[in-house]
Amino acid sequence: MRIGKVIGKYIGLVIFALFSLSAAVVWQARPISGENEIPEPVTLSVQTRVLKAEPFTVTAESYGTIRPKIQSILTAQITGEVIYLNPNVRDGGFFGKGDVLIEIDPSDYEANLQIANAALLDAEQGLAEAEARARQAEEDWGRLGDNGEPPPLALRLPQLNAAQARLESAGAQLRKAELNLMRTRIVAPFDGRVLRKSIDIGQLASAGTPLVEVYATEAVEIRLPVRDRDLPYVLLPEPQAGPVGSAGNEFPVEIRSDLNGFAAWRARLIRTESAIDAAARQLHVIAEITDPFGPEYSHQAPLKILQYVTAGIPGKTIDEAIVIPNSAIYQGSYVYVAADDLLQRRNVEIGWQDEEVSLIGSGLESGDELVLTLLGQVISGTPIARRESAPGAIEPRPGGGSR
Repeated sequence: MRIGKVIGKYIGLVIFALFSLSAAVVWQARPISGENEIPEPVTLSVQTRVLKAEPFTVTAESYGTIRPKIQSILTAQITGEVIYLNPNVRDGGFFGKGDVLIEIDPSDYEANLQIANAALLDAEQGLAEAEARARQAEEDWGRLGDNGEPPPLALRLPQLNAAQARLESAGAQLRKAELNLMRTRIVAPFDGRVLRKSIDIGQLASAGTPLVEVYATEAVEIRLPVRDRDLPYVLLPEPQAGPVGSAGNEFPVEIRSDLNGFAAWRARLIRTESAIDAAARQLHVIAEITDPFGPEYSHQAPLKILQYVTAGIPGKTIDEAIVIPNSAIYQGSYVYVAADDLLQRRNVEIGWQDEEVSLIGSGLESGDELVLTLLGQVISGTPIARRESAPGAIEPRPGGGSR
């Protein structure tokens, strides 16, 4: 009986201990005040700008290399030794129209001219004698009282015609001798500059030998490609159709270079090529710089043939344009706008774009508040707080990378 009471007492102590332990566990696991409450959403501090539709003129950037408008290889038309070379006939040298650039020994051609001149005088004498004999023959025929029409041989007409032909041949030989003598002097056909010379004093020049390659300094050209996406927005000079093809409108364009310090030239678009470039699948337009070596550009580094340059091709003016910085566009398809203190994602279509700004085709309107602060993947509806910023200010992209 006593053993049963002892066992019962121990069982009761065990139950009490287990109950106390359970109560302690429950107490430790109790919810703390506010722990399971939904947290307040994070508020983003952003810079914004209210968009306004304004006139915007498109300028399409292009590039190309300087090339001569007129380029010639002056060649010898006669054979002889080079006895004179203009001091400016050196690579890069300037010369004026009419300057004697190269002279070939004229001795043989002066002698040929004297021979041709003597032959002409002899032919003139022969013609005079033939004409006198022909007149005498005609008088003799009439004095003898011969009836009928005299035959040509009796009037010495074949001899007269031969003398006339000899005179004409001698005249042609004289003109040829004069022309060959004139060709001993290679005269500049225009104001220009030397690209390269191929002969020097003392060398023998043969007919057809290249002597010097030159180009005209009056104007140079640049062949500029126009991207497909720029074509609807740029103004291109198209000639008018017709039997003679009158020129179309010409548009100003600025040509720039950083080859030797910044330099710029005023140019004009003069024509558009008639075919798409098969390799690049682009349309090309030709710009022309007039008098590129004139006093107007004497303050900057001189232009060079085959020099790489950039150009801003003038485009159309859009009256009601929404233009935003490229840094505000994500993945080329959407932006963030502020609406009622909340962030809102907005899909956009880009009509035209350059390195800095985009012309929006659809998705944004005047009055929309564009978020300029660079964000990551943020859901629409996130609360925002606006902070002051300079109009159009753009924050730097972290790390300088793309989104």
